[in-house]
Amino acid sequence: MKNISTKYLKSDLKAGLVVFLVALPLCLGIALASGAPLFAGIISGIIGGIVVGFFSGSNLSVSGPAAGLTAIVLSAIATLGSWEAFLLAGLIAGVIQLILGFLKAGIISNYLPSNVIEGMLAAIGIIIILTQLPHAVGYDAVHEGDFFHINAEGKHDMFSTVIQSINNMHLGAIIIVLVSLGIIIAFTKVPALKKIKSIPSSLVAVIAGVAINEAFIALNSPLAITPAHLVSLPVPESFEAFQSQFSLPDFSQIGNIDVWIIALTIAAVASIETLLCIEAADKLDPLKRYSNTNTELKAQGIGNIISTMIGGLPMTSVIVRSSANVNSGGRTKLSAISHGVFLLIAVLAMPTILNKIPLACLAAVLIAVGFKLASPKVFIHMWENSKKFQFIPFVATVIAVVFTDLLKGVGIGMAVSIFFILRGNLKLAYFFRRENHSTGKTIQMELAQEVSFLNKAAIKQTFAHLPENSSIVIDASNTVYIDHDVLQLIKDFVNYGCIDKNINVSLIGFRKEYKIENSVNHVTSVLSDNEDKVALHETDEGLKIPSNVLKVKDLPKAG
Repeated sequence: MKNISTKYLKSDLKAGLVVFLVALPLCLGIALASGAPLFAGIISGIIGGIVVGFFSGSNLSVSGPAAGLTAIVLSAIATLGSWEAFLLAGLIAGVIQLILGFLKAGIISNYLPSNVIEGMLAAIGIIIILTQLPHAVGYDAVHEGDFFHINAEGKHDMFSTVIQSINNMHLGAIIIVLVSLGIIIAFTKVPALKKIKSIPSSLVAVIAGVAINEAFIALNSPLAITPAHLVSLPVPESFEAFQSQFSLPDFSQIGNIDVWIIALTIAAVASIETLLCIEAADKLDPLKRYSNTNTELKAQGIGNIISTMIGGLPMTSVIVRSSANVNSGGRTKLSAISHGVFLLIAVLAMPTILNKIPLACLAAVLIAVGFKLASPKVFIHMWENSKKFQFIPFVATVIAVVFTDLLKGVGIGMAVSIFFILRGNLKLAYFFRRENHSTGKTIQMELAQEVSFLNKAAIKQTFAHLPENSSIVIDASNTVYIDHDVLQLIKDFVNYGCIDKNINVSLIGFRKEYKIENSVNHVTSVLSDNEDKVALHETDEGLKIPSNVLKVKDLPKAG
C-alpha cells in the first residue's frame, strides 16, 4: 500500500462527511432489501471505508454494501436457512477475491472500452435520479438499495415505484428537497458561496432540512415528515444490546455445497462490479490517476473477510459513493477512510440525532450527484467528439443499464462495442476503389505496429480486390507483432495468391523471424536494417503481443 497523503486533508475530510451522509441510509436500505439485519449494512459500510480504504489501490473509490449483491444475498439467506451460514459464504468469497488479486485477475478492467464506461456512468446518474424521486416526494414505499429498487423477488421495479410515488406526494418532503437542492445549486452558482471551500453544501442542505422538519413537528403541521421517511439508525438500549448486533459465521456449514456455490457467485459478481466501478472512478478523477486493480481485489477480499467475520454484509466498490466523493472534493483515500470513521462515530455516539435527518435531504444530495453524471453536456460531448461506432455503444450501454442492471447493461454495451470494432475491420477493405489503381500502378500497404486476427478479414479482402498486373508493397518496417493467422495469410498470398493476377509483391521490413519464403519471381523481399527492433519469435500459439489495425496507403480510409 502506498503512503497515505495528507496534501488534500481538508477537502478529503469534507468529502468524507458528505459520503458518510449519503452512505448511512444506503447501508441500512441495502441491509433491509437483502433480508439481513440492519446493523449488518452499517458494519459493511464501516469496514468498506476504513479497512478497504486503507488497503485499496484507488484514491477515490469508496466501498460498502452494494445493490448488485442485494438479490443474491436475499436468495442466498433463504437457500442456506440462516444468516450465520450466509456469513460463511461471504467469508469464503472474500478469500477467493484475495486469491484473484494475487493471480492478477484485475487486468480484466484494462479491456473495458471508455465509451462503455462513460455510458455506465451516465446510466447510473439517471438511475440515481429516478430512485431518489420517491424520497424526494416523500413516498418511498419500496425501500431502496444502492441505486436500484429491488423487490422481494429480486426484480427491478424502479419505474413503477417512481410512478406510485408521484401519485402519493408529500408536500413537506417536496419543500425540504427543493430547499436542499436550492442550497446545493447556490453553492455552485453564487460567487460569494463558491468561495466557501471549508463547508460542504450538502452538509448545509442537510442541516437546513432537519431544521425545517423540526419546525414542522413543533408546529404540529401536517407537513412534518414521519419517522418512516427519516434516517433509521439502530439505537441499542445497552452495551449488551449493542454486542448482540454482531454475528459469527457458522463454520459447521463448511461442507455444504450450497455455501461454496454462493461464495463463488458473490466473489465473481462483487469482483466484476468492483473492477467496473474502479474504472469509472478513474474516469472521474480530476488528477487523472490510475488505480491498481489487483491491489483493489486484494483490498476487497480483506474487507469482505473481516466484514463477514463480525456479521457484516459483503461489499464492493460503489460508484454512487465514489462519484459523491469526487464531486465533494475528495482527492485521496483519506476521504473514504474518514467516511468509515464518521459511520463508526455515528453508530457509537449519536444515532438519535442522525435519525432526525429526512431522507428527502439525502435525496437532494444524490439527485445533484446524478445530474452531474448524466448531464445533457455528457451526451452532447459524446456526440460531438466521437464517431458513431463510439456513440452508439455509449447510448446502448446507457439504455441497457437503466432497463436491466449494471452487469447485464455493461455486457450489452461491450457486445455492441465489439460488433462495431469487428464491423470496422471488415469494412476497411471494401472502401477499395479499382478506378484509383489502374494496371501497373504500385499500391503500398503499410502494416500497423500491431496486427491481430481481427484484421485478417480486412487484409484478405484487400488482397482479393487488387487489380491484375499491379504491384503491391507490403511494409512491416514499423510492425512489432503479426498474429500467426495473418502471417500465414500473407505467406499464402506471397507464394500462391499473387500468381493468378500477375501481381508483383515487395516485402519491406519483414525480419527473418517472419520466415516468409520467396518461392516465386513475383516477390522481392527487403529485410529490416534496424537491428534494435524487438525480435519476434513464432511459437505454437503465434507471435505474442496485442493487436491493432491495418493501414493501406493509396487506398481510401474506412469511415
